Amino acid sequence: MPQEQQIAIEERFAKIFNDESFRERLNTEDFEKYINAKKKFSFGKHDVIFEDGETPKGVFVLEKGAAKLSKSGAFGKDQILRFIKEGDIIGYRSLLCGENFQAKAEAMTDIEATFLPADVFMYLLEVDSQLSFVMLQKISYELGESSNTITFLAQKTVRERLAEILLLLEQKLGTDPEGFIKISLTREEIANIIGTATESAIRLISEFKGDHLIEVDGRNIKILNHEKLMKLGHVVL
Repeated sequence: MPQEQQIAIEERFAKIFNDESFRERLNTEDFEKYINAKKKFSFGKHDVIFEDGETPKGVFVLEKGAAKLSKSGAFGKDQILRFIKEGDIIGYRSLLCGENFQAKAEAMTDIEATFLPADVFMYLLEVDSQLSFVMLQKISYELGESSNTITFLAQKTVRERLAEILLLLEQKLGTDPEGFIKISLTREEIANIIGTATESAIRLISEFKGDHLIEVDGRNIKILNHEKLMKLGHVVL
């Protein structure tokens, strides 16, 4: 999906899912139900927000920080499925399907989040057509992301996958004032995302650095040449 469409969906969700917007759309009783039900939660880096297999009790909207969704695969090795940033909502897919969580959500930075219990969230979907519509858009977008991930892992070389994931991380999470992608990943986590051995990820990062495609400062990465990375990864943003 083009970046503009992704941003538009995210902005629409932020415009719909907030106290003032709910106050305008909901009747007094429903708004009070929402206000009284929501809770604020804080998580430290590496804290688990919910576990794979856990029964959903509600949804979380990240107000600050970043998280990752991962699934334990063969030999207990985690596969990172996607990253969650400020403004994203998590936990709703399993809730809507009526099944336990199919992945683990873990904080990658300190996080502040709003929690909305399952019964209230489901009720709001019934009475608020604007919320229902924007949730359909988010579900459709994430379905497209999943399809792209299958193609990404099946058809691209490891070098192409690294180029693409760096561009996508920057697009999704943004950069700090110095231009570094707003998340620090271990080499093992990067290897996990692109589906290769840690040693191969280390070698490729070193090669990208030597080719002046990226700058590396510990776990932090800055993209120096977007055009060459896009050509290398066959990426259209």
